[in-house]
Amino acid sequence: MASGLAERFQTLHEIVKAARATLTRGPWDYLVGGTETETTVRRNRGALDAIAFRPRVLRDVSRVDSASTFLGRSVRLPVLLAPIGGLETFDPGGGATVARASAEFGVPQMLSSVCLPGLEATAKAADNFRIYQLYVRGDQAWVNDHVRRAADHGYAAFCITVDAAHYSRRERDLATRYVKPWRQRAGGAEHQAGVTWDHVKRFKDTHEVPLIIKGVATGEDAALCVEHGVDVVYVSNHGGRQLDHGRGTMDVLPEVLAAVQGRARVIIDGGFLRGTDVVKAVATGADLVALGRLPCIGLAAAGQAGLKWTLEILEEEVRICLGLLGVGGWAALDHSYLHAAAPVTLPHVTSAFPLLGEGY
Repeated sequence: MASGLAERFQTLHEIVKAARATLTRGPWDYLVGGTETETTVRRNRGALDAIAFRPRVLRDVSRVDSASTFLGRSVRLPVLLAPIGGLETFDPGGGATVARASAEFGVPQMLSSVCLPGLEATAKAADNFRIYQLYVRGDQAWVNDHVRRAADHGYAAFCITVDAAHYSRRERDLATRYVKPWRQRAGGAEHQAGVTWDHVKRFKDTHEVPLIIKGVATGEDAALCVEHGVDVVYVSNHGGRQLDHGRGTMDVLPEVLAAVQGRARVIIDGGFLRGTDVVKAVATGADLVALGRLPCIGLAAAGQAGLKWTLEILEEEVRICLGLLGVGGWAALDHSYLHAAAPVTLPHVTSAFPLLGEGY
């Protein structure tokens, strides 16, 4: 632990405050913003807030184990560091800094294909559990080349994002004329718009690496994933940054699980910022919760050490939640511990941190 970090940041609120103080308006708005009216951003948070707990008592929870497994590998928490384009906006090391924090803490990293320092350099930065995520910017040979390079550099699985056929209007960025660094490097978007289920079939026919499809938002598409042999269905609406007026991902998760019926693993992201959020998703049936904005906040606050400390606070929140629910580990947790409830606050991107006050 970096000297003084535990004293400086005793809550996630304080880490958010430090990140906001560090970032200029453009990067901050890029981090917290969504598309157009940001309705999907709010629904992500609202769907989580509409779930209450049903705790059980008089259970032996003197020991609580919050570790899990994914794709046959142990993980310290059932969380994933989600793929973020332009991580170098929040820390100069970008994906390499996140790789080192991933290895140090013990959770997987999914590297975005539009994140510096790139596939190879990030892999060399740390011996971590890593997955590669691709935006399709070329033909089949171009995709095959990325799969080969990822496999050669120890990426355990390959992810294709499918909810970005067109780039959305992110009005916070437009209003400040903020141009994301990676947008200047991203060409070939017409290839992404042309991706179909035929491409998924060709991938499975050609490659043995586990395939993750990111951006699934209906049970119908989850069923098609399973029919095409997809190994992991990733429930996501891009953090509310693509289609406006979408559903919150926790509202989508039950129908995806019903469609998958255990034939594929399931990841979810979308508004997850607290330990209780992670517990709610796993209790519903998700295998892994992907964190997007939260790792960026940790990075912006204090770099690699800040990201690791953010995860340690999150882990403590998870352990306390499990213990107070009356379970000693994930195997004992199921949907019987959850109950529908009316939210008590109006949801927005940082409403999980009520001590922040105005201006966030």
